[in-house]
Amino acid sequence: MLYEPHCCYWPLISLFVCNIQVQKQVHPALMAKEDALQHIEELILQLLNMLCVAQPRSVQDVEERVQKTFPHPIDKWAIADAQSAIEKRKRRNPLLLPVDKIHPLLKEVLGYKVDYHVSLYIVAVLEYISADILKLAGNYVGNIRHYEISQQDIKVSMCADKVLMDMFDQEEDIGLMSQCTEEPSSSGELTYDDLVRLEIAEERQYLRELDLIIKVFRNHFLSNPKIFTPEDVEVIFSNILDIHELTVKLLGLIEDAVEMTADGSPHPLVGSCFEDLAEEQAFDPYETMSQDILSKDFHEHFNSLMAKPTVGLYFQSVAEGFKEAVQYILPQLMMVPVYHCMHYFELLQQLQERSEDQDDRECLKQAITALLNLQCSVERIYTKHQPRRKPGEPMYRLYSRQVRSKQLAIKRMNEIQKSIDGWEGKDIGQCCSEFILEGALLRAGAKHERHNFLFDGLMISCKANQSSRLPGSGSAAEYRLKEKFVLRKIRIVDREDSVELRHAFELIGKDENCAVFCARTAEEKAAWMAALVTLQYRSTLDRMLDTVLQHEEQAHPLRLPSPEVYRFAVHDSEENIVFEDKVQSKTGIPLIKAGTVVKLIERLTYHMYADPNFVRTFLTTYRSFCKPQELLALLIDRIEIPEPEPTEEDRQALWNGDQPMAAELQRFRKEYIQPVQLRVLNVFRQWVEHHFYDFENDPELRSRLEEYITSKSMRKWVESINKIIKRKLQTQSNGVSHNITFESPPPPIEWHICRSGQLDSFDLMTLHPIEIARQLTLLESELYRAVRPSELVGSVWTREDKEKNSPNLLRMIRHTTNLTLWFEKCIVETMNLEERVAVMSRVIEILQVFQELNNFNGVLEVVSAINSVPVYRLDHTFEAIPERKRRVLEDAVELSQDHFKKYLIKLKSINPPCVPFFGIYLTNILKTEEGNPDFLRRSGKDLINFSKRRKVAEITGEIQQYQNQPYCLKVEHEIRRFFENLNPMDNRSEKEFADHLFKISLEIEPRHCRQPPRFARKTMYSLKSPGIRPVRTSTSGTMKGHPVALEREPPHKITFRSIAETETEMSASSSVPTSPNTPTPPQSASSDLSSVFMDHDLSSSYAKWSKCSFL
Repeated sequence: MLYEPHCCYWPLISLFVCNIQVQKQVHPALMAKEDALQHIEELILQLLNMLCVAQPRSVQDVEERVQKTFPHPIDKWAIADAQSAIEKRKRRNPLLLPVDKIHPLLKEVLGYKVDYHVSLYIVAVLEYISADILKLAGNYVGNIRHYEISQQDIKVSMCADKVLMDMFDQEEDIGLMSQCTEEPSSSGELTYDDLVRLEIAEERQYLRELDLIIKVFRNHFLSNPKIFTPEDVEVIFSNILDIHELTVKLLGLIEDAVEMTADGSPHPLVGSCFEDLAEEQAFDPYETMSQDILSKDFHEHFNSLMAKPTVGLYFQSVAEGFKEAVQYILPQLMMVPVYHCMHYFELLQQLQERSEDQDDRECLKQAITALLNLQCSVERIYTKHQPRRKPGEPMYRLYSRQVRSKQLAIKRMNEIQKSIDGWEGKDIGQCCSEFILEGALLRAGAKHERHNFLFDGLMISCKANQSSRLPGSGSAAEYRLKEKFVLRKIRIVDREDSVELRHAFELIGKDENCAVFCARTAEEKAAWMAALVTLQYRSTLDRMLDTVLQHEEQAHPLRLPSPEVYRFAVHDSEENIVFEDKVQSKTGIPLIKAGTVVKLIERLTYHMYADPNFVRTFLTTYRSFCKPQELLALLIDRIEIPEPEPTEEDRQALWNGDQPMAAELQRFRKEYIQPVQLRVLNVFRQWVEHHFYDFENDPELRSRLEEYITSKSMRKWVESINKIIKRKLQTQSNGVSHNITFESPPPPIEWHICRSGQLDSFDLMTLHPIEIARQLTLLESELYRAVRPSELVGSVWTREDKEKNSPNLLRMIRHTTNLTLWFEKCIVETMNLEERVAVMSRVIEILQVFQELNNFNGVLEVVSAINSVPVYRLDHTFEAIPERKRRVLEDAVELSQDHFKKYLIKLKSINPPCVPFFGIYLTNILKTEEGNPDFLRRSGKDLINFSKRRKVAEITGEIQQYQNQPYCLKVEHEIRRFFENLNPMDNRSEKEFADHLFKISLEIEPRHCRQPPRFARKTMYSLKSPGIRPVRTSTSGTMKGHPVALEREPPHKITFRSIAETETEMSASSSVPTSPNTPTPPQSASSDLSSVFMDHDLSSSYAKWSKCSFL
């Protein structure tokens, strides 16, 4: 074996790229870190060193070296791959590792000319082992729900694999349990979501165990009809094929239900999956299975078969340890379906108790009722035969549930170690990850029974510590350590019963030292042997199953229709799709950088996996490169999938009466047609749920969709789409909205000088500042929440048809502009200084309430008005404002400094509801749209730049996350009408209004004046503010118990053009004062929005008067 950690005399070979290709071949959905690839390279060089120690000169020499040094059965598989590589070499090089690089190095190191076929053979062996390690590590990473393979993952997974550990003779020097970073289960009950997620993982693992029974064990019975009759196969395996078919169907239904979960649903609704199958009596095969496997006939027939010498010799010839696997593992595996059936009964009860959907609860109730007879029958059979299984004892499973019960396993191992006196060396948790079994065994040659603990890496034999039971003994340990056995360094040998030893088995170490243990009964021996043989040969059985599955896939490849008849079957290439270098962090799904519209539709409804993030992004942004009618036509074309045409060989076979394509067509329908159809329907559902405005604007589009989906056979999913359409149409026609229940009633309306019914007297000074801020916040929140993503993508609000494409956004923009100009007008047109100071103070009070309500858009409307040219030059007015209010204004202005740094921090820290500052989003979208091309040129073809659309969708996603939470405030309709009808410009043009305000500003505070002119008061009422504390006890307008604001990535930086610090640089005919909450549009934008989108530094003008006011 290998003893050197590195083969230092080998020249440096960079295999990174090649190992990445190998990894992508075995686990295309995962990524490998650099340290993992480095570790694989070191292991490959170790193998290369081992193969070259014997100085091979022929292929036969290498083959003999592999047979001599590789553990069985991996030697056979490596040799088979190498021989295949040599055979294929006649046509092309089938290997991913660089034969051309390694061939000259072999000559350099060995010192003689090496035949190219020898190099090819060696590299093929190395590549097989590399793929085997990466496959093992990838399976482990998938089990712990990670998406990247690290060096530590490779080490951990190899420690659990006896074959690879024997090959590399590594020491188990890492703590396996510490590597499972999956969060521990909470102490509370599992939610419905948790149960469904765990059940999917459970069903997949169960399906693999069924595959092992059928494709490894059963197939070897079928492959030798001379030894095993059809009756033997039927008695031993019962109706396992029916169980497998049901499991595949159930798993598919549950996965489909999860994928099609509506956004408004509290959780996936899986009740109908069980109800449909239960009503079909699909679970009935479990009753037959229980009767057959738990009967005496099964055990007697099985034991009589295994007692035949020809049977033992046959299974020994299959692989090392296979006879023991059949004798001890197979009977335990055949019990797994019985236990799993009873698991369904418990699961349905748990799901019914936790379901939050009434229809789902009813489906689960119907399923439980339909399965009641089956449950009674299975439990009666189980009780009658009384299998020896203690209450609470976990059922036998070939694969561990380490991730699911990690914390319990750690706790259990720590407790066992503390109970053993004389423990030395590493902790159990450093070399084991799972506790398997414990019980009493008699050690041959010992006087007393031993208490043995079996873990997945160790077997510990202890003696009862009698002294611990005596008072004052000082030892709390229950056992005293006698022996430790490292499982990967021993062989398990079954011993025949004799006069001296009954129910015995033997553990033989590498040094040929042995230990014989005897169980009390045959059943106890069977339990110990099943556990030990499973741990010893599980990796071998896994590889045997993987080999069978791989051969099946190669024998019946997934053949797609010709691209000439189905355009979505074109292979990926640089001409039609380009991917980002990174993948999605939580799913491992590749990110699309650019592609043709056909390729984007293909990936939108990909047969291999669902990508909900891509679906959301696509439906948000597709209008920038595709019209709704075109999208519907493409999706219909996508779902109408023709079957692949038969080849010439297939036609010849059909002529001879054979069915050569039957298996391939079955796989094509299951793995391609069904997933694609489901995902197209899911896109339809998401489309009508979140973007129904496409169908509101185009009734023909809706009619075409309804007509098409009605013709489809997937009844349950079609009904869900039709329900959404019906609900949307009802809302549209009746104006029905979802009722929202708040934890507390809204605060009462606050009044000041004017009351309800005095609309003509409403003004800034006559209404209560609290109610002005509340009603404006309600109005702006509704305007903000009404903006759709489609109004933003492609900067359509700046185009000629903006009124049609962005009506809600334009309403928000125009409201913001009007309100900002109204604040300016209220301040500047108040000629009397005392009144003007009161007006500006009142505006600052409104700003304070905006801040309390988290209305950032309102806050920056006030800041924009204060910083407008006619207002910010009023030094005498600012000096007369109380210092406390000036500090409030200064804090508000600071929100916009340093590219809105403080604003972004504050937005992340607050709880909704809120009204974010919309302008920063528009600026970011404009910069993204203008700074990135619509198409990327690749291989002479223009591909849709989807990376650009994803960036825009991220911004619209930030907008949407604040659109869900309304304010707990009451609309006062007269005040609402007052603000909706504001017309501060009095029908003047922009230039006329700008000139008007600037002229009045010069009148009330001429340039360089020491004292402003005196003007008479125009109002007779008191200027004293009612304050911003409600007269009545009320809430501030926000909801109690609302969720914390979601974390967001900060938008792109925004730069502003500074305004001149002296008004002498500005003419009286300057443009309308600007508002900061929207960015500058392209030159094509119409003039009525230009005043809103002018960028400027919100703090530059404020600095002028803040210095003289605050110093």
